[in-house]
This record gives sequence, C-alpha cells and structure tokens, in this order.
Amino acid sequence: MGDLINKSVETFCSEIGIEGPVAVEGGKTRWNLNGFPQKDTRFVKAPEGILSAKPEEMTVTALTGTTVAELHKELGQFGQRTCLPERGGTIGGAIAVGENDLSVLGKGRIRDSVLQLRYVSADGKIITSGAPVVKNVSGFNLHKLMVGSFGTLGLFAEVTIRTNPIPSTSRWFTAASKDPHSVLENTYKPSSILWDGETVWVHLEGHKPDVEQQLNKLLSIGNYEEVEGAPGLPRYRWSIAPADVIRINRKDTGNFVASIGVGNVWADKPQSKREIAPAVTQITNSLKREFDPTGRLNPGRHA
Repeated sequence: MGDLINKSVETFCSEIGIEGPVAVEGGKTRWNLNGFPQKDTRFVKAPEGILSAKPEEMTVTALTGTTVAELHKELGQFGQRTCLPERGGTIGGAIAVGENDLSVLGKGRIRDSVLQLRYVSADGKIITSGAPVVKNVSGFNLHKLMVGSFGTLGLFAEVTIRTNPIPSTSRWFTAASKDPHSVLENTYKPSSILWDGETVWVHLEGHKPDVEQQLNKLLSIGNYEEVEGAPGLPRYRWSIAPADVIRINRKDTGNFVASIGVGNVWADKPQSKREIAPAVTQITNSLKREFDPTGRLNPGRHA
C-alpha cells in the first residue's frame, strides 16, 4: 500500500471533521467500559473491508470497522489468525479496548501485534504510525500507545496486524488443583491457564505430537480430563500483578476465574479503585492535552 490513503479512510476523516465531540461506534461489545460518551457526542462508523492479506509475510491490513469474525474468516483461508478476541465486535473496537484474548499466552498480545495504524487526530488529520512489516523499527511507536486508549487520543481507521498460524490441534483440559503455577513450570507455552481457586483449565495448541507431549506432562502432575472449552467467566474484569493471583481473597472477588501468568481476573465483584500515582496522572493528562487539546475525542471516556 505504501503511503497511499484508502478513499474510505479519507471519507471517514471528513465525517469526523475538526469540531465538536465525536466518537466511533463499533459493535458495542465493551461499550460499558471506562465511562460513557457525553450526551452531545456525535457518532461515526469506521470504514469496513479487508485491504490486503499477505500470508507469506504473516500480516493483514484492514479497515477498522471490519468485524474480527470477518477478518478471521478471510485469514482462515490461509490457515492463519490474529490475536484479536472474537466477541462480536470490530477490529477497531478490539484495539481501542486492548483486552487480550483468553488464550493470550498462545496468541500473543494486541499491543505487540499492531504493526501500523492510521487514525484521525483531533484536528481532523490522517496520521500514520508504524510500518506494515513485521521487522518494524521506523518512527515513533504511537500505534502502541493507541492500543487500549478507548478512542481518546485518535479515532482508528486502518490497521496492519501481525498474523500467526492456526494450530492443527487445539484442546482444553481440566483438573482439581490448588497450585496452578505448576502448569507453567511443567509445560511449554500453554495458550491459556485458568484457575478458580480449586480447578485449573489448560489450553494446549500446536502440532499433534507436541500437544500429546505436553498432555503427558500435565498427566504427570494431575488427573487432567479433556473438556470442550474454557469455563464461563464472571462479569467483572480485574487487572492485578501476575504474582498476586495466587493470593486472591474470595471475600474481595466473590467467585473468580484468573488467567495465570497474565494477571487478568474475572470476578463476581468489581475491582475496588486503586490509587494512581500523581506522576502517572500527570503524564496521562499531559498526553491527552497533546493529542486532544479541546477534549473532543470520545469525551466522557478515559483510557
């Protein structure tokens, strides 16, 4: 694609304009997170379509209004996928929220997979950050900063994402266990390890012989049985230090499911607000002022 700007991106930029509060409306699968847009916000739709899939380079370029399901359907023809979670939402929404897939240990993190991002700035300009190649060392990593920003720094139009192969074998196993970290110590790169304080679920992916080898490792540390998939997740998502997961107190969380080695916890109760260091607040506010001086991008939400 080089530096050519897709016509749909130019149209999207014109719709955003240069004045008034504005936000992108996607699939609304995470619409209740990090505040709500203020009442006078004007909503626009991001452009849709897959621009180029390059399986030999393990990259794909798409417009951000495309659903993740559509993207993965296209990539499935080449035996590939991305790390974006399929929750019924759009590519842009997944990047804006920055919530990784449940099998993040195997699929990778969203922030690491975004190679290039085109977004519309608060002053109505199309900004390009990164490059559509895996070995990308050019420019500033603004596209990394945009991941998880909830559309408060820029409104996403087009993205190039790293892909990875769809594993030939994908299986879930479960066993009673008080020590979920033993799975990390005895298996090689499980895609996911979940724990509710009493039971562990392990997602193994890869070539069949490799999965069988890892299963044997699991069977050496517990009575693992195969199940159809991951357990149901409670409503609220917490973020804590991975090392603190083992110390979760049900009095604080209610029922929970924790992602071992990652630090995400899904709980019956919302996470209590943590004190934010003044220096962090100062940096966050400074960034917002630099990217959006008038506060017109997704007002009411916070990153």
